[in-house]
Amino acid sequence: MSFAATVLTLYPDMFPGPLGHSIAGRALAEGRWSMDTVQIRDHATDRHRTVDDTPAGGGAGMVLRVDVLARALDAVPADGRPRLALSPRGAPLSQARVRSLAAGPGVVLVCGRFEGFDERLFDGRNVEPVSIGDYVLSGGEMGALVLLDACIRLLPGVMGAASSGDDESFENGLLEHPHYTRPVDWEGRLIPEVLRSGDHARIAAWRKSMAETDTRLRRPDLWERHVGARVGSPSGARHDD
Repeated sequence: MSFAATVLTLYPDMFPGPLGHSIAGRALAEGRWSMDTVQIRDHATDRHRTVDDTPAGGGAGMVLRVDVLARALDAVPADGRPRLALSPRGAPLSQARVRSLAAGPGVVLVCGRFEGFDERLFDGRNVEPVSIGDYVLSGGEMGALVLLDACIRLLPGVMGAASSGDDESFENGLLEHPHYTRPVDWEGRLIPEVLRSGDHARIAAWRKSMAETDTRLRRPDLWERHVGARVGSPSGARHDD
């Protein structure tokens, strides 16, 4: 069974967008995943097809109506796929969550606009808010594309080698090690000697060391979690770095 994505949006023409190209596009053509969109506005009931209203309690902007969104979600088959709403108020998307989603039957994504969602949607229709980062976009569509791309590349047969995604940033709690390729000498900058040595043990050790160093310097938040996980490992062994 292929990975099935349903996207609820006010702008269905944005899909598949970039997901129709490169490895995601090939996988779509090969039937490894599928996509359909639901136009939220089609589920409005007034003659103006209104999907938003002013915030309760006052304030700037508009809020997506819960009744319209609920009808749009009710039009999607209840087939066990998780329902996620792209929102900066959601839990941050992680590589572990992406892997979990990619291993499942697919996902139903709800794209926010304006000031966001009526909070009652989440409990009323079992929708989980998810964030792709600590910044605000004009809508959830770009976030949906990001989430789907992260999942699609992990589907069986999408990447060239089954192990292609095993040694990347975030897979082991670290940033990925630096990469190099030809030419060996570019403007006086050489590929590190160890990578030209042919000594696989030395190369593996260098890559591990660089991943740890770069994570510690560039993402101290990841490094703290990584070290904490190692200290609290089942073996009880403490690692001092």
